[in-house]
Amino acid sequence: MLTGQVVDPGHAAIVGARIEIHPTSGGSTLRSISDQQGRFTVTGLPAGTYDIRAVQDGFQLTEQTATISAGGSVPVSLSLPVSTLTQNVNVEAEPSLITETPTSQTQAQVSQADFRNSPATTIADVLNLVPGVTVLQGNGPRDISISVRGSSNRQTYGVRNVQVFEDGFPVTQPDGLARTDLTDPHAYSSIDVVEGPSSALYGNYASGGAINFHTRSGSEIQGLEVGADFGSFGYYNDYVTYGAGNDRYQLSAFVSNVRADQATVNNQYNTVTTNILATFVATPRDRMTFKFINNDLNTNLSLRLSRTQYQMNPYQHGCEVYSAAFATNGCASISVYANGYNGTRQSLGAAEAGLNRHDRRTIVGGRYEHDLTQATTWQTQFVWDNRDADQPTSATTYRGTLPSFNVMSNVLRRGLFSNKQSTSYVGGFFNYENINSQSSNLMPGGNATLGGQVQTVVGNHLNSGFRVREEIALAERWTLVAGLGGEYTGLNAIANNFTYPTGGTPTISPVRANRTFFNVAPEVGLQFRPDHAWRLHARLGTGYGTPQATQLFTNAQGQFGNNTTLKTQRNLGVDGGADWSLGATLQISAAVFYEWFHDEQVTQSPGVNLQSYTFNAPASAHRGVQASLDWHPLPQKLAGARVRASYLYDNQIYTDYTEQLTTGSVTNSFSRNNNRIPGVQPHFLNARIVYDQPTGVLRGFGGYVETNWRDNYVLDNANFLSSPGYTLLNLSTHYDPPLGHGALSRLRFFFDIQNLANKTYVASAGNITNTLNALGQQNGASVLMGSTGSIYAGTPRASYGGVRVRF
Repeated sequence: MLTGQVVDPGHAAIVGARIEIHPTSGGSTLRSISDQQGRFTVTGLPAGTYDIRAVQDGFQLTEQTATISAGGSVPVSLSLPVSTLTQNVNVEAEPSLITETPTSQTQAQVSQADFRNSPATTIADVLNLVPGVTVLQGNGPRDISISVRGSSNRQTYGVRNVQVFEDGFPVTQPDGLARTDLTDPHAYSSIDVVEGPSSALYGNYASGGAINFHTRSGSEIQGLEVGADFGSFGYYNDYVTYGAGNDRYQLSAFVSNVRADQATVNNQYNTVTTNILATFVATPRDRMTFKFINNDLNTNLSLRLSRTQYQMNPYQHGCEVYSAAFATNGCASISVYANGYNGTRQSLGAAEAGLNRHDRRTIVGGRYEHDLTQATTWQTQFVWDNRDADQPTSATTYRGTLPSFNVMSNVLRRGLFSNKQSTSYVGGFFNYENINSQSSNLMPGGNATLGGQVQTVVGNHLNSGFRVREEIALAERWTLVAGLGGEYTGLNAIANNFTYPTGGTPTISPVRANRTFFNVAPEVGLQFRPDHAWRLHARLGTGYGTPQATQLFTNAQGQFGNNTTLKTQRNLGVDGGADWSLGATLQISAAVFYEWFHDEQVTQSPGVNLQSYTFNAPASAHRGVQASLDWHPLPQKLAGARVRASYLYDNQIYTDYTEQLTTGSVTNSFSRNNNRIPGVQPHFLNARIVYDQPTGVLRGFGGYVETNWRDNYVLDNANFLSSPGYTLLNLSTHYDPPLGHGALSRLRFFFDIQNLANKTYVASAGNITNTLNALGQQNGASVLMGSTGSIYAGTPRASYGGVRVRF
């Protein structure tokens, strides 16, 4: 076994360094990634001599030789000198993508070492570790709404306002939607989060930043791994990982089947995920990468509750079949037409109606890289992405097929510019999505029985543009970044809305949307490394997000109608931060940000049986602070002890918005200036006390105690009603046997207890619309408490265990 740590000249840990271990006698090259402590471990090495290389952006490549004896363990220390160039050193001529770690920008990473010995039931368990990131339960147990600095908190499903990538391939469709149903954390080696408005580099819908998932490489796996996780509420995850690789190719394949019953009534799910990554070095100048993802999700869905219903019956026990006792038991229901078209309505519970989601997502991508010269690389990639959705989630069902493709091509050059070392990037892109969807009434009969069709949408969404970026070393430790992006967006769609008057002739009302937009996003940044321990950065960035076709056809009353005047959301942000490392003992990062939004898009629900709608707030401001801590308090006396924490303060307010409310024949307008934007959590803290036994007979045993704290947050524009905050405690233990224990060394075990104190808490709460009384005054919190269609309760105390076998 080979263990080691990668540090800079001041012995500060270097996170995410790429490690290569190559036998001098010939054979396959193994690879690893340094974790948050700069450490790495490679097991299963036969006796022999190995060349070890370590490389990281901004540092010079370092090489070392080590000899391993049979059954032995060799520690190494790799010190990387700081490079005076703003360059990414290539391993085996494989250039990293500039879009993954942009210089001068606030960013954070979580590595597999942080979550490999835990259940990681969803990506939320992993991203809680990243400062600036918050997560909410979406529409379904595996659907997690990821927010970067509050970017996606104003809606309750999927990921919006953040561009999402896997291994450099976009998994956000052209309409700006990404979903985490297809994301099983066991497949990944690390996750990078880039924070702040980033449309100059990532284009449309990057007003909050970007997230990059990195699949485990074949050399990192080097063999077959089989795992089984199991736990409370019928949770099972069976998965298989295979990896192989050498100097010429890398192959990794992952398959998992996850299913559970869940604590809430009608909330069972079963999903199968396949994830494959393959790279091949065809010639010294030519490389090819292939990516494949397929996810098939089946999940039943409960109904979102009002605040009153949540307090009475958070897990909706006894709510399977509608009865007169629903109101007194805190049960939510939907109201459907008895004949599916018009007339008499009938109330149904979620299970009785058969509310569910059955979605399939298939992504196929390929990338070709060619070195035009030693310093210049041309990259072109193509992604085909198809989303099939069948979602009877309320009184109406949504069905759609949304195939899309994405083409990107760029040239990356590292060399001299005006006698200064620089990295230059120029590229273009084109993506296109076909929209084919229909919505229908549900009716009694169970299993989501369909009634009359109420809307069809046919159209397309395209984005096309360019990106230019320059990173230049002004001096030995100063780097200047300047970038510009321009993008044309076209929305061309028609919605046919169907109505069925009682005793009358059905009518079709078409609504056409033919919208075009052109957006420009500049950015400028500065990075300064005064010494080996510090990195200081400041940046001014811009972002934008055009409307999506589905938002154009739902009006403020939550009915299918006309909302075609919706505008592009734009934001300008300033950002400054510092990263400080005191060797491997202490690492601290902090950043402050202030963003000005124009025509911010805010989504809210007018109530149960109605569709969520989106509106533009003319002006708003987002400001906050984020910080993280990684501390080894007693490195000599208690080497395995560690304290980790991440914190976000996020204050988002309307600065110019007057809302018009109408109830029946009564209408009135209200200023929302200086009110908090609903859905945004002002405070979030994740903290862990970790211990891993590094030596002796108990080596490999470890665990942590974790707390997650969320402050309460408002749910309406008037700020009358709030979702209650909470503090959760989690406990995790594991045993990762070192070499020398025979067959036991091939195993890993873990056991977790989540929500140790068995708290009842709000996992997700959608924004709700304010209403008027007969006098034209706003109804207070006592009335809003009864507004349904908002709250999902979180999971009560749950325990999980698992075992993983390496062959």
